[in-house]
Amino acid sequence: MLRESSVFRPSKLGACVLLSMALGLQGCATDALDNTSASPSTPWTPKGEAALPGDFSVTGPADVVVLPSSVSADLQPGRIYQLPELIDIAQRNNPSTRIAWEQARQLALASGMVEATFLPLITANVFAGRQQTSIPYRGLFDGDTHYADTTVSGVAPNLALQWLVFDFGQRKALSDAAKHNAYAANVNFNGAHQLLIYNVTRNYYQYGAAKSRLAIAEQVLVNSQRLLDAAESRYANGTGTTIAVAQARQHVAQSNLRVVQAQDMLRDRYQGLLGELGVSPRTQIQIASASARQLPKADDLAPLDSAIEAALSKRPDVLASYAAWKAAQAGVRAADADFMPKVFVAAATGTNKKNLSIGHLPSIGNQTTGTGVFLGVTMPIYDGGLHAAKRQQALSVSASAEAAFEKIRNVASREIIVAADALRSSLAAFDAADALVEAAAVTHDAAYDAYINGVATITEVTIAESGLLDARLARSDAHTASLIAASTLAFTLGAMTSNSSPEQAIDL
Repeated sequence: MLRESSVFRPSKLGACVLLSMALGLQGCATDALDNTSASPSTPWTPKGEAALPGDFSVTGPADVVVLPSSVSADLQPGRIYQLPELIDIAQRNNPSTRIAWEQARQLALASGMVEATFLPLITANVFAGRQQTSIPYRGLFDGDTHYADTTVSGVAPNLALQWLVFDFGQRKALSDAAKHNAYAANVNFNGAHQLLIYNVTRNYYQYGAAKSRLAIAEQVLVNSQRLLDAAESRYANGTGTTIAVAQARQHVAQSNLRVVQAQDMLRDRYQGLLGELGVSPRTQIQIASASARQLPKADDLAPLDSAIEAALSKRPDVLASYAAWKAAQAGVRAADADFMPKVFVAAATGTNKKNLSIGHLPSIGNQTTGTGVFLGVTMPIYDGGLHAAKRQQALSVSASAEAAFEKIRNVASREIIVAADALRSSLAAFDAADALVEAAAVTHDAAYDAYINGVATITEVTIAESGLLDARLARSDAHTASLIAASTLAFTLGAMTSNSSPEQAIDL
Protein backbone atom coordinates (compact mmCIF):
# COMPACT_ATOMS: atom_id res chain seq x y z
CA MET A 1 0.00 0.00 0.00
CA LEU A 2 1.02 3.66 -0.39
CA ARG A 3 2.86 5.23 2.49
CA GLU A 4 3.39 8.92 3.28
CA SER A 5 7.03 8.20 3.99
CA SER A 6 7.70 7.46 0.32
CA VAL A 7 10.24 9.94 -1.06
CA PHE A 8 11.40 10.91 -4.53
CA ARG A 9 15.21 10.85 -4.76
CA PRO A 10 16.28 11.27 -8.40
CA SER A 11 19.85 11.54 -9.50
CA LYS A 12 21.05 15.02 -8.62
CA LEU A 13 22.69 15.72 -11.96
CA GLY A 14 19.77 14.44 -14.06
CA ALA A 15 17.21 16.24 -11.93
CA CYS A 16 19.04 19.53 -12.13
CA VAL A 17 19.38 19.33 -15.90
CA LEU A 18 15.77 18.38 -16.58
CA LEU A 19 14.24 20.81 -14.10
CA SER A 20 16.37 23.70 -15.38
CA MET A 21 15.22 23.02 -18.92
CA ALA A 22 11.59 22.75 -17.84
CA LEU A 23 11.67 26.07 -16.04
CA GLY A 24 13.56 27.82 -18.81
CA LEU A 25 11.20 26.85 -21.63
CA GLN A 26 7.84 27.86 -20.20
CA GLY A 27 5.56 30.20 -22.17
CA CYS A 28 7.31 29.84 -25.53
CA ALA A 29 4.21 29.07 -27.63
CA THR A 30 2.13 31.98 -26.32
CA ASP A 31 4.98 34.43 -26.99
CA ALA A 32 3.83 34.36 -30.62
CA LEU A 33 0.97 36.69 -29.64
CA ASP A 34 3.57 39.46 -29.52
CA ASN A 35 3.58 39.32 -33.33
CA THR A 36 -0.06 40.40 -33.56
CA SER A 37 -1.79 43.71 -32.97
CA ALA A 38 -2.24 44.79 -29.37
CA SER A 39 -5.98 45.44 -29.78
CA PRO A 40 -8.79 45.06 -32.36
CA SER A 41 -8.79 48.84 -32.98
CA THR A 42 -5.07 49.07 -33.81
CA PRO A 43 -3.83 47.73 -37.16
CA TRP A 44 -0.82 45.44 -37.13
CA THR A 45 2.70 46.67 -37.88
CA PRO A 46 5.44 44.16 -38.79
CA LYS A 47 8.35 44.01 -36.39
CA GLY A 48 11.43 41.82 -36.46
CA GLU A 49 10.77 38.30 -37.72
CA ALA A 50 7.07 38.98 -38.09
CA ALA A 51 7.74 40.42 -41.54
CA LEU A 52 7.08 38.09 -44.44
CA PRO A 53 10.22 36.11 -45.37
CA GLY A 54 11.39 36.18 -48.96
CA ASP A 55 11.87 38.78 -51.64
CA PHE A 56 8.45 40.43 -51.43
CA SER A 57 8.11 44.00 -50.21
CA VAL A 58 6.09 44.34 -47.01
CA THR A 59 5.99 48.08 -46.48
CA GLY A 60 2.23 48.25 -46.81
CA PRO A 61 0.68 47.22 -43.47
CA ALA A 62 2.86 49.71 -41.59
CA ASP A 63 1.26 52.50 -43.65
CA VAL A 64 -2.14 51.88 -42.08
CA VAL A 65 -2.53 54.58 -39.46
CA VAL A 66 -5.32 54.81 -36.93
CA LEU A 67 -6.18 57.92 -35.00
CA PRO A 68 -5.63 57.72 -31.25
CA SER A 69 -8.75 56.75 -29.35
CA SER A 70 -9.52 60.31 -28.37
CA VAL A 71 -13.23 60.14 -29.15
CA SER A 72 -15.35 59.08 -26.22
CA ALA A 73 -17.22 55.83 -26.64
CA ASP A 74 -20.35 57.70 -25.49
CA LEU A 75 -21.48 59.69 -28.50
CA GLN A 76 -22.47 63.27 -27.82
CA PRO A 77 -25.81 64.21 -29.43
CA GLY A 78 -24.97 67.90 -29.79
CA ARG A 79 -21.58 67.37 -31.38
CA ILE A 80 -20.95 67.57 -35.14
CA TYR A 81 -18.77 64.58 -36.10
CA GLN A 82 -16.18 64.79 -38.85
CA LEU A 83 -15.15 61.81 -40.99
CA PRO A 84 -11.93 60.95 -39.04
CA GLU A 85 -13.90 60.84 -35.80
CA LEU A 86 -16.52 58.57 -37.35
CA ILE A 87 -13.77 56.23 -38.58
CA ASP A 88 -12.28 56.12 -35.09
CA ILE A 89 -15.68 55.24 -33.63
CA ALA A 90 -16.14 52.46 -36.19
CA GLN A 91 -12.72 50.97 -35.51
CA ARG A 92 -13.55 50.68 -31.82
CA ASN A 93 -17.12 49.41 -32.23
CA ASN A 94 -17.54 47.49 -35.48
CA PRO A 95 -17.29 43.69 -34.82
CA SER A 96 -15.51 43.01 -38.12
CA THR A 97 -12.15 44.23 -36.80
CA ARG A 98 -12.51 42.18 -33.61
CA ILE A 99 -13.27 39.05 -35.64
CA ALA A 100 -10.19 39.57 -37.84
CA TRP A 101 -8.10 40.32 -34.74
CA GLU A 102 -9.09 37.07 -33.03
CA GLN A 103 -8.36 35.13 -36.22
CA ALA A 104 -4.89 36.68 -36.37
CA ARG A 105 -4.29 35.72 -32.74
CA GLN A 106 -5.40 32.15 -33.40
CA LEU A 107 -2.94 31.70 -36.25
CA ALA A 108 -0.20 33.41 -34.23
CA LEU A 109 -0.75 30.85 -31.49
CA ALA A 110 -0.66 28.08 -34.09
CA SER A 111 2.74 29.39 -35.18
CA GLY A 112 3.88 29.40 -31.57
CA MET A 113 2.72 25.82 -31.11
CA VAL A 114 4.79 24.70 -34.10
CA GLU A 115 7.81 26.52 -32.65
CA ALA A 116 7.28 24.58 -29.42
CA THR A 117 7.96 21.30 -31.25
CA PHE A 118 11.62 22.32 -31.52
CA LEU A 119 11.88 22.09 -27.73
CA PRO A 120 11.95 18.98 -25.55
CA LEU A 121 8.85 17.64 -23.88
CA ILE A 122 9.34 17.13 -20.17
CA THR A 123 6.78 15.18 -18.16
CA ALA A 124 6.45 14.14 -14.53
CA ASN A 125 4.98 10.69 -13.98
CA VAL A 126 3.98 8.73 -10.91
CA PHE A 127 3.17 5.02 -10.99
CA ALA A 128 1.76 3.42 -7.86
CA GLY A 129 0.16 0.06 -7.12
CA ARG A 130 -0.60 -2.67 -4.67
CA GLN A 131 -0.82 -6.43 -5.24
CA GLN A 132 -2.09 -8.99 -2.70
CA THR A 133 -1.74 -12.76 -3.19
CA SER A 134 -3.23 -15.56 -1.03
CA ILE A 135 -1.56 -19.01 -1.33
CA PRO A 136 -3.42 -21.98 0.24
CA TYR A 137 -1.48 -24.71 2.13
CA ARG A 138 -2.36 -27.65 4.39
CA GLY A 139 -1.37 -27.53 8.02
CA LEU A 140 1.27 -30.01 9.22
CA PHE A 141 -0.43 -30.77 12.53
CA ASP A 142 -4.18 -30.25 12.06
CA GLY A 143 -4.46 -31.06 8.34
CA ASP A 144 -6.66 -27.99 7.74
CA THR A 145 -6.30 -25.56 4.84
CA HIS A 146 -4.57 -22.31 5.69
CA TYR A 147 -3.62 -19.22 3.56
CA ALA A 148 -0.34 -17.31 3.31
CA ASP A 149 -1.02 -13.66 2.42
CA THR A 150 1.66 -11.80 0.44
CA THR A 151 1.31 -8.07 -0.20
CA VAL A 152 3.57 -6.03 -2.49
CA SER A 153 3.06 -2.21 -2.74
CA GLY A 154 5.13 0.58 -4.13
CA VAL A 155 5.38 3.99 -5.79
CA ALA A 156 7.65 4.95 -8.69
CA PRO A 157 7.85 8.70 -9.50
CA ASN A 158 10.01 9.81 -12.42
CA LEU A 159 10.85 12.76 -14.63
CA ALA A 160 11.05 12.01 -18.37
CA LEU A 161 12.35 13.95 -21.37
CA GLN A 162 11.49 13.43 -25.04
CA TRP A 163 13.26 15.48 -27.71
CA LEU A 164 13.19 15.21 -31.48
CA VAL A 165 16.61 16.62 -32.34
CA PHE A 166 16.81 16.08 -36.13
CA ASP A 167 14.10 15.57 -38.76
CA PHE A 168 15.66 16.80 -42.05
CA GLY A 169 13.87 20.16 -41.87
CA GLN A 170 10.28 18.98 -41.44
CA ARG A 171 9.58 21.11 -38.38
CA LYS A 172 11.35 24.06 -40.00
CA ALA A 173 9.06 23.75 -43.02
CA LEU A 174 5.99 23.47 -40.82
CA SER A 175 7.19 26.48 -38.84
CA ASP A 176 7.64 28.51 -42.03
CA ALA A 177 4.14 27.55 -43.17
CA ALA A 178 2.66 28.58 -39.83
CA LYS A 179 4.54 31.90 -39.89
CA HIS A 180 3.31 32.64 -43.41
CA ASN A 181 -0.26 31.83 -42.38
CA ALA A 182 0.07 34.06 -39.32
CA TYR A 183 1.45 36.85 -41.50
CA ALA A 184 -1.49 36.45 -43.88
CA ALA A 185 -3.90 36.72 -40.95
CA ASN A 186 -2.18 39.91 -39.77
CA VAL A 187 -2.34 41.61 -43.15
CA ASN A 188 -5.96 40.45 -43.53
CA PHE A 189 -6.59 42.11 -40.17
CA ASN A 190 -5.15 45.32 -41.63
CA GLY A 191 -7.30 44.72 -44.70
CA ALA A 192 -10.36 44.54 -42.47
CA HIS A 193 -9.41 47.95 -41.08
CA GLN A 194 -8.96 49.39 -44.55
CA LEU A 195 -12.27 47.94 -45.72
CA LEU A 196 -14.01 49.36 -42.65
CA ILE A 197 -12.47 52.78 -43.28
CA TYR A 198 -13.59 52.62 -46.90
CA ASN A 199 -17.15 51.57 -45.99
CA VAL A 200 -17.47 54.34 -43.41
CA THR A 201 -16.09 56.88 -45.90
CA ARG A 202 -18.42 55.73 -48.68
CA ASN A 203 -21.49 55.79 -46.43
CA TYR A 204 -20.45 59.17 -45.06
CA TYR A 205 -20.35 60.65 -48.57
CA GLN A 206 -23.61 58.95 -49.51
CA TYR A 207 -25.23 60.45 -46.42
CA GLY A 208 -23.87 63.84 -47.42
CA ALA A 209 -25.31 63.40 -50.93
CA ALA A 210 -28.72 62.56 -49.48
CA LYS A 211 -28.49 65.64 -47.27
CA SER A 212 -27.63 67.81 -50.30
CA ARG A 213 -30.49 66.27 -52.27
CA LEU A 214 -32.89 67.16 -49.46
CA ALA A 215 -31.57 70.74 -49.36
CA ILE A 216 -32.06 71.06 -53.13
CA ALA A 217 -35.57 69.61 -52.90
CA GLU A 218 -36.46 72.03 -50.11
CA GLN A 219 -35.15 74.97 -52.16
CA VAL A 220 -37.21 73.83 -55.16
CA LEU A 221 -40.25 73.67 -52.88
CA VAL A 222 -39.61 77.28 -51.81
CA ASN A 223 -39.27 78.33 -55.45
CA SER A 224 -42.46 76.45 -56.34
CA GLN A 225 -44.37 78.18 -53.56
CA ARG A 226 -43.05 81.52 -54.75
CA LEU A 227 -44.22 80.72 -58.26
CA LEU A 228 -47.66 79.76 -56.92
CA ASP A 229 -47.86 83.07 -55.07
CA ALA A 230 -47.01 84.89 -58.29
CA ALA A 231 -49.63 82.93 -60.28
CA GLU A 232 -52.33 83.64 -57.70
CA SER A 233 -51.32 87.33 -57.62
CA ARG A 234 -51.60 87.62 -61.41
CA TYR A 235 -54.95 85.85 -61.36
CA ALA A 236 -56.20 88.24 -58.69
CA ASN A 237 -55.07 91.18 -60.83
CA GLY A 238 -56.87 89.79 -63.84
CA THR A 239 -53.67 89.08 -65.81
CA GLY A 240 -53.48 85.36 -65.01
CA THR A 241 -55.56 82.28 -65.63
CA THR A 242 -56.92 79.45 -63.53
CA ILE A 243 -54.86 77.04 -65.61
CA ALA A 244 -51.67 78.81 -64.58
CA VAL A 245 -52.72 78.67 -60.92
CA ALA A 246 -53.51 74.95 -61.24
CA GLN A 247 -50.17 74.28 -62.87
CA ALA A 248 -48.38 76.17 -60.12
CA ARG A 249 -50.20 74.16 -57.45
CA GLN A 250 -49.30 70.94 -59.23
CA HIS A 251 -45.68 72.06 -59.27
CA VAL A 252 -45.83 72.69 -55.50
CA ALA A 253 -47.26 69.21 -54.92
CA GLN A 254 -44.53 67.61 -57.02
CA SER A 255 -41.88 69.57 -55.13
CA ASN A 256 -43.35 68.49 -51.81
CA LEU A 257 -43.23 64.85 -52.96
CA ARG A 258 -39.55 65.27 -53.81
CA VAL A 259 -38.92 66.57 -50.29
CA VAL A 260 -40.65 63.55 -48.74
CA GLN A 261 -38.64 61.16 -50.92
CA ALA A 262 -35.40 62.98 -50.12
CA GLN A 263 -36.16 62.75 -46.38
CA ASP A 264 -36.74 59.01 -46.68
CA MET A 265 -33.44 58.57 -48.53
CA LEU A 266 -31.64 60.62 -45.89
CA ARG A 267 -32.96 58.36 -43.12
CA ASP A 268 -31.82 55.27 -45.04
CA ARG A 269 -28.34 56.69 -45.58
CA TYR A 270 -28.13 57.66 -41.91
CA GLN A 271 -28.91 54.12 -40.80
CA GLY A 272 -26.38 52.76 -43.28
CA LEU A 273 -23.70 54.95 -41.73
CA LEU A 274 -24.66 53.96 -38.18
CA GLY A 275 -24.44 50.31 -39.22
CA GLU A 276 -20.84 50.78 -40.33
CA LEU A 277 -20.05 52.61 -37.08
CA GLY A 278 -21.28 49.59 -35.14
CA VAL A 279 -23.53 51.65 -32.86
CA SER A 280 -27.21 51.42 -31.99
CA PRO A 281 -29.63 52.30 -34.82
CA ARG A 282 -31.40 54.61 -32.37
CA THR A 283 -28.27 56.77 -31.99
CA GLN A 284 -28.85 60.43 -32.80
CA ILE A 285 -25.77 62.44 -33.78
CA GLN A 286 -24.98 65.32 -36.11
CA ILE A 287 -22.68 64.66 -39.04
CA ALA A 288 -20.61 67.22 -40.87
CA SER A 289 -21.21 67.68 -44.59
CA ALA A 290 -18.61 67.27 -47.31
CA SER A 291 -20.60 69.12 -49.98
CA ALA A 292 -18.25 72.12 -49.89
CA ARG A 293 -15.09 70.10 -50.45
CA GLN A 294 -13.17 71.30 -53.48
CA LEU A 295 -12.39 68.79 -56.20
CA PRO A 296 -9.31 68.78 -58.44
CA LYS A 297 -9.35 68.64 -62.21
CA ALA A 298 -9.24 65.31 -64.02
CA ASP A 299 -5.95 66.33 -65.63
CA ASP A 300 -4.32 66.58 -62.19
CA LEU A 301 -4.41 62.82 -61.59
CA ALA A 302 -0.99 61.21 -61.29
CA PRO A 303 0.11 58.45 -63.70
CA LEU A 304 -0.97 54.97 -62.64
CA ASP A 305 1.91 52.76 -63.76
CA SER A 306 4.14 53.40 -60.76
CA ALA A 307 1.12 53.55 -58.44
CA ILE A 308 0.01 50.07 -59.50
CA GLU A 309 3.43 48.57 -58.79
CA ALA A 310 3.54 50.26 -55.39
CA ALA A 311 0.00 49.09 -54.59
CA LEU A 312 0.79 45.46 -55.42
CA SER A 313 3.53 45.53 -52.79
CA LYS A 314 1.27 46.67 -49.96
CA ARG A 315 -2.34 45.68 -50.67
CA PRO A 316 -3.41 43.32 -47.84
CA ASP A 317 -5.16 40.85 -50.15
CA VAL A 318 -2.09 40.57 -52.41
CA LEU A 319 0.25 40.16 -49.43
CA ALA A 320 -2.04 37.56 -47.85
CA SER A 321 -2.25 35.61 -51.11
CA TYR A 322 1.51 35.66 -51.50
CA ALA A 323 1.93 34.45 -47.91
CA ALA A 324 -0.55 31.63 -48.58
CA TRP A 325 1.53 30.58 -51.59
CA LYS A 326 4.71 30.60 -49.51
CA ALA A 327 2.95 28.55 -46.81
CA ALA A 328 1.91 26.01 -49.44
CA GLN A 329 5.51 25.77 -50.68
CA ALA A 330 6.64 25.14 -47.11
CA GLY A 331 4.03 22.39 -46.93
CA VAL A 332 5.72 20.67 -49.87
CA ARG A 333 9.07 20.77 -48.06
CA ALA A 334 7.44 19.32 -44.95
CA ALA A 335 5.93 16.50 -46.99
CA ASP A 336 9.34 15.73 -48.53
CA ALA A 337 10.99 15.64 -45.10
CA ASP A 338 8.35 13.19 -43.90
CA PHE A 339 10.10 10.50 -45.98
CA MET A 340 13.38 10.98 -44.08
CA PRO A 341 14.58 9.44 -40.80
CA LYS A 342 14.11 11.19 -37.48
CA VAL A 343 16.57 11.25 -34.61
CA PHE A 344 15.31 11.63 -31.07
CA VAL A 345 16.64 11.71 -27.55
CA ALA A 346 14.85 10.33 -24.51
CA ALA A 347 15.88 10.58 -20.89
CA ALA A 348 14.36 9.64 -17.57
CA THR A 349 15.29 9.88 -13.94
CA GLY A 350 13.31 8.52 -11.03
CA THR A 351 13.06 6.32 -7.99
CA ASN A 352 11.20 3.16 -7.05
CA LYS A 353 10.19 2.33 -3.49
CA LYS A 354 8.71 -1.13 -2.75
CA ASN A 355 7.32 -2.78 0.37
CA LEU A 356 6.91 -6.56 0.80
CA SER A 357 4.66 -7.99 3.52
CA ILE A 358 4.23 -11.77 4.11
CA GLY A 359 1.68 -12.79 6.66
CA HIS A 360 2.64 -11.65 10.12
CA LEU A 361 6.34 -11.35 9.32
CA PRO A 362 7.98 -7.90 9.50
CA SER A 363 7.69 -5.81 6.33
CA ILE A 364 10.67 -5.57 3.99
CA GLY A 365 11.23 -2.31 2.06
CA ASN A 366 13.77 -1.20 -0.50
CA GLN A 367 14.32 1.82 -2.72
CA THR A 368 16.16 2.13 -6.03
CA THR A 369 17.09 5.22 -8.08
CA GLY A 370 17.97 5.30 -11.75
CA THR A 371 18.75 7.74 -14.59
CA GLY A 372 19.01 6.92 -18.27
CA VAL A 373 19.58 8.69 -21.61
CA PHE A 374 18.69 7.08 -24.94
CA LEU A 375 19.35 8.01 -28.57
CA GLY A 376 17.00 6.60 -31.21
CA VAL A 377 16.35 6.72 -34.94
CA THR A 378 13.06 6.05 -36.70
CA MET A 379 12.47 5.85 -40.44
CA PRO A 380 9.33 5.05 -42.48
CA ILE A 381 9.67 1.91 -44.62
CA TYR A 382 6.20 1.21 -45.97
CA ASP A 383 2.90 3.03 -45.38
CA GLY A 384 0.75 1.99 -48.32
CA GLY A 385 1.53 5.15 -50.30
CA LEU A 386 0.32 7.55 -47.61
CA HIS A 387 3.42 9.76 -47.72
CA ALA A 388 3.39 9.89 -51.51
CA ALA A 389 -0.26 10.92 -51.50
CA LYS A 390 0.46 13.65 -48.95
CA ARG A 391 3.25 14.99 -51.12
CA GLN A 392 1.06 15.06 -54.22
CA GLN A 393 -1.61 16.85 -52.21
CA ALA A 394 0.94 19.43 -51.00
CA LEU A 395 2.12 20.02 -54.58
CA SER A 396 -1.48 20.54 -55.70
CA VAL A 397 -2.12 23.02 -52.89
CA SER A 398 1.04 24.92 -53.82
CA ALA A 399 0.09 25.10 -57.50
CA SER A 400 -3.40 26.30 -56.59
CA ALA A 401 -2.00 28.97 -54.24
CA GLU A 402 0.38 30.19 -56.94
CA ALA A 403 -2.47 30.52 -59.44
CA ALA A 404 -4.60 32.32 -56.83
CA PHE A 405 -1.75 34.77 -56.20
CA GLU A 406 -1.44 35.58 -59.91
CA LYS A 407 -5.20 35.99 -60.16
CA ILE A 408 -5.34 38.40 -57.23
CA ARG A 409 -2.50 40.46 -58.68
CA ASN A 410 -4.35 40.76 -61.99
CA VAL A 411 -7.64 41.56 -60.26
CA ALA A 412 -5.92 44.20 -58.12
CA SER A 413 -4.39 45.86 -61.17
CA ARG A 414 -7.72 45.86 -62.97
CA GLU A 415 -9.51 47.31 -59.92
CA ILE A 416 -7.00 50.16 -59.73
CA ILE A 417 -7.41 51.00 -63.42
CA VAL A 418 -11.22 50.85 -63.22
CA ALA A 419 -11.24 53.02 -60.10
CA ALA A 420 -8.96 55.59 -61.74
CA ASP A 421 -11.16 55.71 -64.84
CA ALA A 422 -14.25 56.12 -62.66
CA LEU A 423 -12.61 59.02 -60.84
CA ARG A 424 -11.68 60.77 -64.06
CA SER A 425 -15.21 60.31 -65.40
CA SER A 426 -16.75 61.61 -62.16
CA LEU A 427 -14.53 64.68 -62.13
CA ALA A 428 -15.36 65.40 -65.76
CA ALA A 429 -19.06 64.91 -65.03
CA PHE A 430 -18.83 67.34 -62.13
CA ASP A 431 -17.22 70.02 -64.32
CA ALA A 432 -19.94 69.55 -66.93
CA ALA A 433 -22.71 69.59 -64.33
CA ASP A 434 -21.26 72.71 -62.73
CA ALA A 435 -21.40 74.53 -66.06
CA LEU A 436 -24.93 73.21 -66.58
CA VAL A 437 -26.06 74.61 -63.23
CA GLU A 438 -24.80 78.05 -64.14
CA ALA A 439 -26.63 78.00 -67.48
CA ALA A 440 -29.82 76.54 -65.96
CA ALA A 441 -29.81 79.20 -63.22
CA VAL A 442 -29.66 81.98 -65.81
CA THR A 443 -32.52 80.38 -67.75
CA HIS A 444 -34.61 79.93 -64.62
CA ASP A 445 -34.15 83.49 -63.41
CA ALA A 446 -34.91 84.87 -66.87
CA ALA A 447 -38.05 82.75 -67.24
CA TYR A 448 -39.32 83.74 -63.79
CA ASP A 449 -38.75 87.46 -64.43
CA ALA A 450 -40.45 87.14 -67.81
CA TYR A 451 -43.47 85.47 -66.21
CA ILE A 452 -43.72 88.17 -63.57
CA ASN A 453 -43.65 90.77 -66.33
CA GLY A 454 -46.28 88.89 -68.33
CA VAL A 455 -44.12 87.95 -71.31
CA ALA A 456 -43.73 84.22 -70.51
CA THR A 457 -46.06 81.38 -69.57
CA ILE A 458 -45.98 79.41 -66.37
CA THR A 459 -45.16 76.33 -68.41
CA GLU A 460 -41.90 77.91 -69.47
CA VAL A 461 -41.11 78.72 -65.85
CA THR A 462 -41.79 75.18 -64.64
CA ILE A 463 -39.66 73.76 -67.44
CA ALA A 464 -36.83 76.06 -66.43
CA GLU A 465 -37.38 75.10 -62.78
CA SER A 466 -37.14 71.39 -63.63
CA GLY A 467 -34.02 71.98 -65.68
CA LEU A 468 -32.36 73.78 -62.80
CA LEU A 469 -33.38 71.01 -60.40
CA ASP A 470 -31.92 68.32 -62.66
CA ALA A 471 -28.70 70.29 -63.06
CA ARG A 472 -28.27 70.79 -59.31
CA LEU A 473 -28.96 67.11 -58.61
CA ALA A 474 -26.51 66.10 -61.32
CA ARG A 475 -23.82 68.33 -59.84
CA SER A 476 -24.45 67.00 -56.34
CA ASP A 477 -24.36 63.40 -57.57
CA ALA A 478 -21.19 64.02 -59.56
CA HIS A 479 -19.53 65.66 -56.53
CA THR A 480 -20.40 62.68 -54.34
CA ALA A 481 -19.39 60.21 -57.05
CA SER A 482 -16.01 61.93 -57.31
CA LEU A 483 -15.39 61.68 -53.57
CA ILE A 484 -16.46 58.02 -53.50
CA ALA A 485 -14.36 57.28 -56.59
CA ALA A 486 -11.36 58.89 -54.91
CA SER A 487 -12.01 56.73 -51.84
CA THR A 488 -12.33 53.64 -54.03
CA LEU A 489 -9.06 54.40 -55.78
CA ALA A 490 -7.33 54.94 -52.44
CA PHE A 491 -8.76 51.64 -51.21
CA THR A 492 -7.65 49.72 -54.30
CA LEU A 493 -4.18 51.25 -53.95
CA GLY A 494 -3.96 49.98 -50.38
CA ALA A 495 -3.66 53.56 -49.12
CA MET A 496 -6.96 53.88 -47.27
CA THR A 497 -6.09 55.45 -43.93
CA SER A 498 -8.08 57.19 -41.24
CA ASN A 499 -5.94 60.31 -40.95
CA SER A 500 -6.11 61.54 -44.55
CA SER A 501 -8.75 62.42 -47.10
CA PRO A 502 -9.09 60.29 -50.24
CA GLU A 503 -7.49 63.05 -52.31
CA GLN A 504 -4.41 63.04 -50.07
CA ALA A 505 -4.25 59.22 -50.08
CA ILE A 506 -3.94 59.10 -53.88
CA ASP A 507 -1.82 62.25 -54.20
CA LEU A 508 -4.37 64.28 -56.18
